[in-house]
Amino acid sequence: MTGWIAWLRALLYHRSMIVVLFICNLLGTIGGYLWYGEQLKDTYENMSFWYLPFVPDSPTASLGFTLALLLLLLPPAYRNSFVGRLIVAFGMITSVKYGIWAVTMIFAGAVQGDVLVWQDWMLVTTHLAMAIEALLFVGLFALQFIHFLLVALWMYTNDFLDYHRDIYPWLPGVLRDDLATIEAFTLSLSLFSLIVVAIVYRWSKNGQPPIR
Repeated sequence: MTGWIAWLRALLYHRSMIVVLFICNLLGTIGGYLWYGEQLKDTYENMSFWYLPFVPDSPTASLGFTLALLLLLLPPAYRNSFVGRLIVAFGMITSVKYGIWAVTMIFAGAVQGDVLVWQDWMLVTTHLAMAIEALLFVGLFALQFIHFLLVALWMYTNDFLDYHRDIYPWLPGVLRDDLATIEAFTLSLSLFSLIVVAIVYRWSKNGQPPIR
C-alpha cells in the first residue's frame, strides 16, 4: 500500500501533471466567471460596484487554487512570499468551502423537487474536484496562522454580504424560502473548511519541514 501511495504522489505532484491541472483549473475558472455573468451584471447595475468581488464565490476560489498551482511551477521564492502563501491559503480553504457548498445546494434543491439536468451533474463533478484537489495539494506549501486568519476574515465578510446584501449565488427556486438555514450552513461551512484544511495541512507534513 505504501508503494502505491508513493507512486500516486509522484504522479500527482509531477511537474507535467501540475501543468495539466493548472490548464484545466484555469479553463474551469474562466467558465465559472462566465457562468456568473448575469449575476455580476445585475449586481453592477442594481446594487454596487464594490460588491462585485464577493459575487462569484466558486470561480474566485478556483482562481486562488489555480494561482497556487502556478506558484508550484515558479521558483520557490514566489510561493514562500507572504502574498504567495496568502493566495495558497485562500485557494485551498475557499475551494473546500465552495466545493462542498455548491454540491450541497444542488442536492438540497433536488430533495425539494428541483429537476437535475446535465449541467447540475457537471457542477457536482467540478466542485467535488475543487475540494479534493485542495486537500491533496495543501501539504506542498508552507502556511502560517496569519494566512488562515486573513482568509477567515474574507470568508466571513463574504458570508455577511451574501446574506445581508443579497449577493449570494443564485439558488434553485425551491430553496429561496430556506435562506436562513442556508446562511447558518454557510457560516458553519466556513469554520469547517478552516479546520479541515488546517488538519490536513498538519497531517500532510508528517513531521517533515515545509518545502522551501
